[in-house]
Amino acid sequence: MRQNDGDTPDGARRADVFDRLMRLKLLNRLEPLYRAHREVLLYLLFGGLTFVVSIATYALFIKVFKADALLANVFSWIFAVAFAYVTNRTWVFESRAAGREAVLKEMGKFFSGRVATLLVEEAILLVFIKWLHFDSMAVKVAAQVVVIVLNYVVSKLWVF
Repeated sequence: MRQNDGDTPDGARRADVFDRLMRLKLLNRLEPLYRAHREVLLYLLFGGLTFVVSIATYALFIKVFKADALLANVFSWIFAVAFAYVTNRTWVFESRAAGREAVLKEMGKFFSGRVATLLVEEAILLVFIKWLHFDSMAVKVAAQVVVIVLNYVVSKLWVF
């Protein structure tokens, strides 16, 4: 568990907003499931929100700015990865990195891992949009599913 100023005196993790939500009468029946699979459920929640950020910004660059699909994907990646780093560090993996050097090292690993999955996504878009002429938005959505799974593995095993 993460150790920080918000922890209890005995070192236990302090309840966050998601823990408190599970205590609501409407949700308390789900609390055992949440406790058993907290990290995966939070990753799915924030992965889903990152997916929304990525798809929305991609659509913006494609539809409004008429950007090339591969370029639009890079721009959407910037927004999505910034959002993902903050949410993954804070809530999903509860990073213990403290101090400038440790946080910069963690960020470097996170962004390096995301660059690797960006390359996978760019390859998918290149093949299916540029070469095979599939629908841009449909390919982006499908590619995001692949990327979300890869990002979880990279984050879990290498970054956090």
